[in-house]
Amino acid sequence: MHAELTLDPLKTALLIIDLQDEQRSEPLSMAADLDKVLANSARLLAAARASGVSVFHAAYVRDFDIRPPRPFEPLDADGGPSFSRSDSLLVAICHEVAPIDGEIVLSKNDASAFEEGSLQSRLEAKGVEWLVIAGVWTEACVAASVRDAISGGFRVLLVKDACTSGTQAMHQVGILNLANRLYGGGVADTERAEVLLHGATATVWRSTKPVPFRFTLEDAPSLYANL
Repeated sequence: MHAELTLDPLKTALLIIDLQDEQRSEPLSMAADLDKVLANSARLLAAARASGVSVFHAAYVRDFDIRPPRPFEPLDADGGPSFSRSDSLLVAICHEVAPIDGEIVLSKNDASAFEEGSLQSRLEAKGVEWLVIAGVWTEACVAASVRDAISGGFRVLLVKDACTSGTQAMHQVGILNLANRLYGGGVADTERAEVLLHGATATVWRSTKPVPFRFTLEDAPSLYANL
């Protein structure tokens, strides 16, 4: 259902996930419509900064010295990580959404932004109730972060057009799958999320029951559009 929502900037945080240079240049990691997602995420950042909303950046930086290879994890020919290698310049956060002084950057070795270990306590220390989330890939790192956020007691506002995946189909299905379990949270587009980050009221899609969308490949695009 759609309902009005207002966020308190002092109890809200923005989390930008894995918008790194490899997403636009590394064949294994390239994301669809990345320029649009970067532009929308930059708008969210500007709104958050103007309103004093806490900002967190997460970056996938695979380092076997910190987290040894997992069972069955794909490896490069030299035995190192197959993507997001810590020695690669491509793990840098895209300049369009680069952090500024005072914003926290979390380097993670797995999908969820909570994997690094400090995000939960940092959010709790700031009294955060709502976590606004954008980034890539929707069904992977974004999904893992959303689920951990909910498990940690935070309400999640998922900004659908500030996220993406390998293809638009993957992204849309990923958003709908998350919406089916987005307990306590909601989905908005960038325009509405900007309004909310400024402390004003906007109408967003809110989760009210489990599995509201038993979607098919045929109706997934229209259901996604109506979120």
